[in-house]
Order: sequence, then structure tokens, then C-alpha cells
Amino acid sequence: MALDIALLHAVVAVAKAGGFREAARITGSNPSRLSDAVRRAEEQLGVRLFNRTTRTVALTEAGRALMSRLLPAMNEVDAALDALNTFRDTPGGTLRLNVPVSAARIVLPAIVPGFLQRYPDIQLEVVAESNVQDVFRDSCDAGIRYDDHLEQDMVALPIGPRTQRFALAASPAYLTQFGTPQHPRDLVQHRCLHGRYATGVIAEWEFTCGEETVRLQPKGPLICSIGAAMDLTVEAAIAGCGVVYLFEDWIKTPLSDGSLQPILPDWWQSFSGLWLYYNDRRLIPAPLQAFLDYVRELNAHAVM
Repeated sequence: MALDIALLHAVVAVAKAGGFREAARITGSNPSRLSDAVRRAEEQLGVRLFNRTTRTVALTEAGRALMSRLLPAMNEVDAALDALNTFRDTPGGTLRLNVPVSAARIVLPAIVPGFLQRYPDIQLEVVAESNVQDVFRDSCDAGIRYDDHLEQDMVALPIGPRTQRFALAASPAYLTQFGTPQHPRDLVQHRCLHGRYATGVIAEWEFTCGEETVRLQPKGPLICSIGAAMDLTVEAAIAGCGVVYLFEDWIKTPLSDGSLQPILPDWWQSFSGLWLYYNDRRLIPAPLQAFLDYVRELNAHAVM
């Protein structure tokens, strides 16, 4: 039975995503086009592959049977096409990375430009989100996270600086008006510009000096979602609205030019750097292999 492979790709995308909208978002298509492709596949096959309601899209028994045989075959097709990269002067294709916003903000700018210049035929797509646990969400090839607790079949490669710090800072004007905290507990009397996780939990501020550790729940006039919105807390701090607590590298520029003044630097906590995760049981696509090799090269130069 002949069937256009593009229709099969549409069926697989919808089955993996569990719906047309999500599949369209992941593949860069649109829901109506995918729905039409699935309908045409069902017509040509003569069986219904999905049960559809206004709320859900679920595989039928026939659809599940097809997926059990089709997914390994489609993976093999993708692997065969990717193998052609060995015959190219430079690898090509798409590389999708799932990263926290802080990685896109702090670490990747020092890596991505050089990588893209070396591999002009690779299209890099960075999915930057906050509070994401699944490294392979949205069909990503690899992910970046802040710890090296590995799941089964996962490998972690260090990426970026191996040590980072949380920094506390405020503008000179704010410190002139409200005074400079002499101890972390003094912050309960200050206007804190802080963040909230997607779960609704307010992020604690934690400080350590010697054997003493202080944790406090910040309070103040501005709360932003943890992630890219934290840039707003930085701008507000520079404008004199309060005290900001964020990655040191995130606020490196305003600290360097004096727009922000460091507060209690002896209490700033250090933490381990980022890790690049990938699954070594999967066939490693050529674009990902190129990225792994590039990061290892940067790591080797950093050690020298």
C-alpha cells in the first residue's frame, strides 16, 4: 500500500504530541494542515487512526498498532538520512536544545556565535523555558540543566563556567536613601525585587558566610516570573526601586559600570555550573555530535 511519507510524518507528529495544536507548534506547521494530512492518511489507509473530540485527540486501536511498527521505522529513516552527513564537508540539519532562560542569557552567547560560524549548514533552535523538567520536551535533541543527577541512559557534559554565584545589589541612589544592609537579616527592612516560580512559590534568598547560612522570604514592590522577566527586576534595581538578587553573571554589566553596587559580597553563595544532557542510547544526530565536539573543544581550551 503506497502512502506519501509526508502524511506518515504528520501522523507520527500528532501521535507524539497528543494533539494537532501541540504537534503544529513543535513542527512549525499549523493545526489545519496537520489535520488535513491525517485525514488523507486515514482515507488512503482505509482505517481511522485517531479518535477526535473538541478536547482530546487519541490513537485508536488501529492507530496504536501502526505506531508500534511505524515509530522504529521512521527513526531508522531519520538515521539513514542523518548518515548522509558523513559525506558532507560540514554537517547540516537542525539541532534543538531545551535550556533554562538563564543558560540562554548567560552561557550560550559565548558559545553559539562561534558554533554557527563553524557549522553554517546547521540550524540551531533553542527552546528557552523556566521550570522545565523534561530535557527532551518538544522533540529536543539535548538539554541544559544546573545539576548532574543523571537519569538512566543519560550523559552529562559540562558547559560554560564551572562555578557561578548569586549576587545581591542595588543602585547607589537606593543605598544612599535606604542605607546598606550589614547582614542578610537586614533585608527584611528593605524593598526586595524578587521572583516567583511557575508553581507559585516565591524564590527564597539564601546567603552563606563561614558556618552561618541565612534563608529569607523576600518582600517588596515587584515580583516577576522566574526567567526572562527577571530582566525587569534588574532594570527596576538600576532605577533605584529596590534590591535585586540574581546570578552574578546576569548583572555583570551594571555591576561593572557602577549602575548597581554589590551588597554583602562575602555572603554570596556559589553553585556548580551548567551541564549539557543527552541520551547516549539514541543515535546521536550529526548536528548534536558537532555541538558536543565543539563544547568539548571549548572545555579543553578553558582548562589549558
